[in-house]
Amino acid sequence: MNYKYMNTKILIVEDQFIEANNLRIILRKAGYAVCSLASSVAEAQKIKKEEKPDLVLLDIRLQGKLTGIDLAKILREENIAFIFLSANSSKEVLNAAKATRPYGFLVKPFREKDVLVSLDVALYLHKQNQQGISADTSVPKDFSDDMFKDIIGNSPGMMAVLNNMKIVGNSEISVLILGESGTGKELVAQCIHRLSARASKPCIVVNCAALPANLIESELFGHEKGAFTGASEKRIGKFEQGNGGTVFLDEIGELPLDLQVKLLRVLQEKEIEPIGGKKKHVDVRIIAATNRKLEDEVAAGRFRLDLYYRLNVFPISLPPLRERKEDLVLLANHFLQQFSKKEKRPETKLANHVIPELLNYSWPGNIRELENLMARSVLLAIDGVVNAIQFPFSSQNDTETLIKSGTRTIHDNEREYIMSILKKCQGKLHGYNGAAKMMDINVSTLRSRMKKLGIEKAKYD
Repeated sequence: MNYKYMNTKILIVEDQFIEANNLRIILRKAGYAVCSLASSVAEAQKIKKEEKPDLVLLDIRLQGKLTGIDLAKILREENIAFIFLSANSSKEVLNAAKATRPYGFLVKPFREKDVLVSLDVALYLHKQNQQGISADTSVPKDFSDDMFKDIIGNSPGMMAVLNNMKIVGNSEISVLILGESGTGKELVAQCIHRLSARASKPCIVVNCAALPANLIESELFGHEKGAFTGASEKRIGKFEQGNGGTVFLDEIGELPLDLQVKLLRVLQEKEIEPIGGKKKHVDVRIIAATNRKLEDEVAAGRFRLDLYYRLNVFPISLPPLRERKEDLVLLANHFLQQFSKKEKRPETKLANHVIPELLNYSWPGNIRELENLMARSVLLAIDGVVNAIQFPFSSQNDTETLIKSGTRTIHDNEREYIMSILKKCQGKLHGYNGAAKMMDINVSTLRSRMKKLGIEKAKYD
């Protein structure tokens, strides 16, 4: 029994007794005090008033006319922490549940470790809110600079990210990193790995969009020699390579549905099955990232709801560069210093008149675009001073379009950015002056994004 939980009361609101009782057993074993079970909003209201819980585990579908979402709104008003236990696949219900701002979601069947870690995180965040400490602005001071290397910025948005990394770093919980292309999702994933107890083990990076469709399963799970035509030797998959460490699945929204089922098995059972081989146990922590809105993918039937909730235990949203202008000059100077050293040039600085241009630009390619422009600027600098920036969008109309794009979807912004680069490169994808090089991404990744966004290369040739 863990005595630190003895005074923490949990109310379970679940209309399936077996599920509710399983949760009760898990919580009592961990040392929590468990209130009477409730199967409806009316019962929950009565128990809440009499037993005063600190946190509520709340199913969405309950007995009676009122739902868990109705109760969640009441709990939010009364400042009582809550976690949803399940969710309907309907986009409307999913969005309504998220709008109540729960401290997390848990999906059935409940795993003891997931339940206890989610409670730990929820209680920690709720305590901060109770004490008036904003999770969005507190600065993590109890880690060395090396732990957060390459994470540049002190804007409120980045302070929120750093604080969330601090909270989740040394846990085993799955993390879902959300953000537009070029916002630094891989850097955040690498940092979370360094903060964890798995830091001495490998962190395997997998770009799901760059893997050929016919090789994805083999790349992730491996295959035995002779498992299929062309399998001349055994291959160790990414999950087995990462055993004991972390596997970072970038662009998880690109993963085909049939492989989403197999990924779910890794999350639930810690088990893989190589092609032509036997099932194997693997010990990996999964961090995933996407620039897609997965709720829309779920509603469209392209992403599994159960996988979404397994991954979305602790989401971290990265702000686009246009929303963290306080960090822009800091980032620009960091890249100028980095590339000056790399190119063996004198230390390069921005001319004062260039800074307003940087601040007024809307950065559709985010930090990656800034990095590429600063690399170019180092080569074009005169006497170590950058006097002009050659933006991909040069006309006033282009700039105005980009500024307005802040109210558009991530896909709209990404499409606009890719189209601008293709126009500048005259449709060339490969080579030093190609779009892929300018965007600092793999050519196959660029082709995949163009296909998803409906961009035709022929229009720019």
